[in-house]
Amino acid sequence: QVQLVESGGGLVQTGDSLTLSCVASGRTFSNYAVGWFRQAPGKERVFVARFGRSVGSTSDADPVKGRFTISRDNGKNTVTLQMNSLKTEDTALYYCAAAPWYKWTGPAREAVVDYWGQGTQVTVSS
Repeated sequence: QVQLVESGGGLVQTGDSLTLSCVASGRTFSNYAVGWFRQAPGKERVFVARFGRSVGSTSDADPVKGRFTISRDNGKNTVTLQMNSLKTEDTALYYCAAAPWYKWTGPAREAVVDYWGQGTQVTVSS
């Protein structure tokens, strides 16, 4: 089992920045690909970004390219999502996610994920 706990959500204005963090516990963190999904009201949960097993093994969704950056610190069992130039359409519940590194190798549907955090709300107002 892997437990994931997110933090860092909040209410910001268009153009602001926000950093989400997720701390993992349980099994060996470095054996997992970790990342983020988000779910806007009335919509399905969709992929945002992922960090694989090795340095440089990252993926992100087209709507966030150039604005969001994912990073991980295996020493601290942490994955971070730095969100810049936020837009109202970024408003969603953001979920930390984890799956074995060989299972989650790029942008994916939620079915690939084995473990979820409880979610943290990000609201961007105009």
